[in-house]
Formats: sequence, C-alpha cells, structure tokens
Amino acid sequence: MIMGSIDTAVELAGVHETAGMRQVGALRIPGAGQPGVEDRCWLLEEQALFIEVADVGLYTLMWTRTDIAAASGFLPDIGVLGDVPEPDALALSLGFLLTEGMIASLDDIAELAVCPDAHEVVRVRLARPAQVRTHRQGGFVASACGACGPVGGVADLRAGLTPVGDALRLEARRLQRLMAEMEGRQRLFNRTGGAHAAAVFSPAAELLATAEDLGRHNALDKAIGQCLLRGRATAGCGVLMSGRVSLEMIVKAARAGIELVAAVSAPSSLAVEAAAALGVTLCGFVRDGRLTAFSHPRRLR
Repeated sequence: MIMGSIDTAVELAGVHETAGMRQVGALRIPGAGQPGVEDRCWLLEEQALFIEVADVGLYTLMWTRTDIAAASGFLPDIGVLGDVPEPDALALSLGFLLTEGMIASLDDIAELAVCPDAHEVVRVRLARPAQVRTHRQGGFVASACGACGPVGGVADLRAGLTPVGDALRLEARRLQRLMAEMEGRQRLFNRTGGAHAAAVFSPAAELLATAEDLGRHNALDKAIGQCLLRGRATAGCGVLMSGRVSLEMIVKAARAGIELVAAVSAPSSLAVEAAAALGVTLCGFVRDGRLTAFSHPRRLR
C-alpha cells in the first residue's frame, strides 16, 4: 500500500498522523558549546473540552484531542452516532462521568452529543440526574494530575467506595509485555515526548483500549470510555499508566472496578493508602524487567 493510501485509511478511522500535535519553530542547541540550529518541533496540543451535564454541572477539562472526528453523539438504544466508532470526545466524557461517580454504566446515560456548532462542547443528559452524588459540582479540571476543582477534603474522594473484586490473577512478567505493547502504541509521545498514556487490559492479559493525552487522568478516562463505547465492562480488569500514580487515579480506577494498576513511575503515599483500603493491587516502577508491588501482591503470580 502506498503512503497516500495509508494516510487515507488512517483518516477514515478517525485518526490523522498529526492529530493532537502542532509544529512550531525553535532554536535547538545540540550540545554544550555548540551553535544553535533553527529547527521545527512537534508539540502536544492543549485544548479545552466543556462537558455540560444537565442539572448537575459544567466541567472544563484541558485535554488533547487525538482524532479528527466530526460532530457525533451517543444514544443508549442506537449507540454511537457518526462515522467514527469511538470519538475521542465521547470516550473522554464517558470515562470522566464514570470515574467521577456520576454514572455507573451506560444505562445511566439518556443522551450524549457533541455540539455541531462547537465541537469543544459535549452535552450530556442523565437518566436520573437527581440521584447523582459527586464531589465535583462543576468547575475547572487542569491537565495536571491531582484532585482539581472544589473538593471538601481528601476523604471525599473515597466516600461511598467499596473494595474492588478479587478475581484477577496475572503473572508478573505479563505486565512487562503489556507495558511494552502500550508503549508501542504511543504515537503522540514518540513524536512529542509530552503525552501520557493509559491502557486497560483484560484478565486474560489482552489490551482492550489504549489512549494518550496531555493529562494522566484524561488518558485513563479515555481508555475506560473506549471500553464503555465497546460495551466492555472494566470490572475485574487491570490498567497500565505511563507516569506516576496519585490518589485520584486510584479512586478513578476503583470506580471502574479495576483490580490492578501498574505504572512506569512511582505512586504517591496517598495512592498506596487508597489502593490498600480499596483492595487494588498497585505496582510501580514496571520497567526493565522489574516492578514493585505496594499493595495486595496476591494477584501477581
């Protein structure tokens, strides 16, 4: 297949090779004492996504759009509306709604749609908005990882959560293979060096969804949202992350029923505490053939 055909196939799939990136001019100094060279560099794009949840709140997320999908939506009886099976904005919105505790499944969605006149706006109508109990009553969610927006206290993040299931068992070496497979799919990071990645894998150690974004929590929400759009439950699954793990990431994973979180980097102290309390196996430093299990190592054979 010639390159033009490849590009066309990629665009039809809703992803363009430069989607989520922007090229800028820069002065590059290759080494100490060497003259600067004019260069062109690829940077990760940072944009705002507005999620309007009727009768609940308006949420502003700083994110990276990784597809070129046109306006689309989702209806429970029909599924995804549009030419792209898993539009990035819908995946992120659904993952965010689930991991923030506003929905428990797609059954809680009455309607979800990208505004045709403003593609940065996603409008959501819930089946039972009066029953929503969330620590975020709207607000700004930055691209940095952590508890953003109005939160009454750290305990609020774990309020009402019960420990996850205990069905997943996995050979430790499989995590290394899965991590390598996720890294092989990091299109944005390989070009810009600035993107985070997350991937959901099944109890059979198969990658179910992979996503990249400027923010760690966005990448996780996107991957979980992709699973929702595919009708695949995440309970009993595991998740891979390209960076460090914070308290909020563990809470998000637990809300999705994720039993194992594996990261390339380190967890925070509150992340370890939350993982221990919620029954999540938390592994850090999963790289170079090694890992450190900080909680519930019984799931690792």
